[in-house]
Amino acid sequence: MGMWITLGVVILIILSNTIRVVQEYERGVIFRLGRLVGAKGPGLFLLVPIVDRMVKISLRTVTFDVTPQEVITKDNVPVKVNAVVYFRVLEPSKAVVEVENYQLATMQIAQTTLRGVLGQSELDELLSDREIINRRLQQIIDEQTDPWGIKVSIVELKEVELPETMKRAMARQAESERERRAKIITAEGEFQASEKILAASRVLEGSPLAIQLRYLQTAAEISTEKNSTLVFPLPLDIISSLIKKPGETEKKG
Repeated sequence: MGMWITLGVVILIILSNTIRVVQEYERGVIFRLGRLVGAKGPGLFLLVPIVDRMVKISLRTVTFDVTPQEVITKDNVPVKVNAVVYFRVLEPSKAVVEVENYQLATMQIAQTTLRGVLGQSELDELLSDREIINRRLQQIIDEQTDPWGIKVSIVELKEVELPETMKRAMARQAESERERRAKIITAEGEFQASEKILAASRVLEGSPLAIQLRYLQTAAEISTEKNSTLVFPLPLDIISSLIKKPGETEKKG
């Protein structure tokens, strides 16, 4: 009886080391006596006991956060930047054979590439052209991980932390820019108004009756305010006719 139990246990151990089940999102990389056989799966398959060894590799997209990196930009501004990387295994055999730990290796390359690319960029590019920098990071990291069968699909900068002194300087710059735009708009408005006034004066100059009608309209607008004092504009031509010129006085004398 004890012999049969022992035999049953041995058979179970052999079967457990022989039968393998790989999920839909996984692949099993098989080594036979140390030599690469290939990747199998998904589903059920058998291994040769003692001879075969299998390493499971997930094909799902993996995300990891790149730890914040201290970077000095091209224009000598210190910033702290972190990012997120999305990648997946396309060739399981290469991911096992070509690199010891493909996840750690991809993370290290992402960190060094992040420091290198951002060190070649100016602060304005880092803040305004983030999409271009993301594409550059993705391309460089993907080229370096391609021999390992890794596809880096997305690299996104998450946060750019600036020093407080730089934040205050940027706030002052933005305020000055808004003041400059306000002054330009005011100057343009005054220029356009002066052009309209000049055009109106030319129209009134050719029609004395129009000038009188304009005076009357102005007086009507003032009277509607219910003021006790009425200021009525007097044409300069009338005033000039009442003032005697010094030359004319001497001639009469």
